Amino acid sequence: MRALGGVLQRCLLLGGALAVVGLAACGGGPAGEARLPPTPDTASVLQGAELGAGDVVEVRVYQEAELTGLYRVDADGTFDFPLVGQVAAGGKTPGELSQILTERLKDGYLRDPQVSVFVKEFNSKKVFVLGEVHKPGTFKYEDRMTIVQAITLAGGLKPLAAKNSIVLTRVVAGAEEKFVVPFEQIGLGREPNVALQPGDIVFVPESWL
Repeated sequence: MRALGGVLQRCLLLGGALAVVGLAACGGGPAGEARLPPTPDTASVLQGAELGAGDVVEVRVYQEAELTGLYRVDADGTFDFPLVGQVAAGGKTPGELSQILTERLKDGYLRDPQVSVFVKEFNSKKVFVLGEVHKPGTFKYEDRMTIVQAITLAGGLKPLAAKNSIVLTRVVAGAEEKFVVPFEQIGLGREPNVALQPGDIVFVPESWL
C-alpha cells in the first residue's frame, strides 16, 4: 500500500508538471485565457471618485461668471472660493462638492445658486504598472488612459515579458477582479485597447518559455 501511494503521488506530481508545461506553451504565463475588462464609463468614474490634493476642478455657477473658474485642491484638501472662502474638497466627490458650494452660496450670498463641478485634472488618482517593464511604478491617471499608454509610461515591455498574459486588477462593484489582457494582440489591432480607471493595477508577468 505504501508503494502504491508513492506511485500515485509521483503520478500526480508529473501530471501537474505537464499541465504547467502545456500552459507555458500556450500562453507563456500563469494568467490563463484572455478576459478583457468592461470599458469604464470615464465620465461616471471621474464624477464618482473622491477628490484629493492636486486635483483641479472646474466650478460653474449659472449666470455668475465671476464665480466660474478652475480651482486646485491644496495639500490640506481645501481651496479658496470667492465669497465663501475656504472650502473642504478632500474626500468629497464632485457631486458632493457641488452641494457644499450651493449651500454655502445660499447662506447670504445668492438666492438660488446653480452649481456644477467637473474634474479637469485628477492628479491624486494613480494607476500602477508592475512586473516585466523597464520603469515599474505609480503613474498619474489621465482622462481616457489606456493600458498601452500606461505601459509606455513605464518604459515599455522587457524582452521576457509575457505579452498576452498581462493581468489587470480592478475593483468592480466593490470587489477586486482580475482580467487577462492580450497586449500583443492589441498592438496588432486584433483586440481593442483597454481603457483604465483610477486605482487599476497592471502586472506584466515573465514568460515561461
